[in-house]
Amino acid sequence: MDKAPSMVIEVTVISAEGLLMNRRQPVKKNAFVVVRSDPFNSRSTGMDPQGGSCPSWNQKLVMELPVHARFITVEAHSGNKAIGSANIPVTDFCGGFLPENSLSFLSYRLRDGGGEKNGIVNLSVKVRGGSGKAQCSASCARPWMGFPAENKVSNGIVTGIPVLYR
Repeated sequence: MDKAPSMVIEVTVISAEGLLMNRRQPVKKNAFVVVRSDPFNSRSTGMDPQGGSCPSWNQKLVMELPVHARFITVEAHSGNKAIGSANIPVTDFCGGFLPENSLSFLSYRLRDGGGEKNGIVNLSVKVRGGSGKAQCSASCARPWMGFPAENKVSNGIVTGIPVLYR
């Protein structure tokens, strides 16, 4: 049986800020991040023993991303407790107008188990190209559509164009 097609992504977990334990107490030490591309594929950073509520890792995690994936999940942990997570849409770093091998710098709000805000995680993502075998299913095979804008001199359409950062 053949394995489902996938791509390789490089997720560099840069840092986090404002991490809290129990919604009040700042994280003291040993924070780390787990990145999941599907339930069976995950990687984690090492622990930051001194970063407290603003840990820093700058650690590259290389993993497979199934072509059917819609999200990757980033979870912040302190010791053995998950303190916040974010689901990152694959379309934020793959497909559409983004060229192959482009580097996307991203920041996301983390939410605790109760859905409350609990810090921000900063990372970069790069989809390794060159194989030509698989493309993101999230890539835009259909044209982008605008959204109505009220009381604007734009004929009622708002459009956006992603800009590359080098």
